[in-house]
Amino acid sequence: MPEPSETETEAEECCPPDCCDMRGMLSFQILWELSKKPMNGQELAEQIGLRRGTAPSPGTIYPALKELTQKNLISGEKKGRQVVYTLTKEGRVGLEVATRYFYKVFHEIIETAQPP
Repeated sequence: MPEPSETETEAEECCPPDCCDMRGMLSFQILWELSKKPMNGQELAEQIGLRRGTAPSPGTIYPALKELTQKNLISGEKKGRQVVYTLTKEGRVGLEVATRYFYKVFHEIIETAQPP
């Protein structure tokens, strides 16, 4: 089997597939918001909505929360009728890795973009 190229190795180091889904950025945003404080699904949707302009629907955010929980990046604790999510140790590491990846991919775009 051929040796992986430097680019392939960098990609694996930057954002492993089990880190978080960068395609839609929802997982990254959830991890980011939970790094600040524990929140329930509705609170997360509202905070993400403040950044994006529209809040993700329950049919979008709850499957993402379930996936992040299954990956042990977040944990949920039932408090009354709500589940409050917190970032796990693995989630903090995943967020750090994803943030480095985000910066590597987008920093030049952000630095050269004109403010609205």
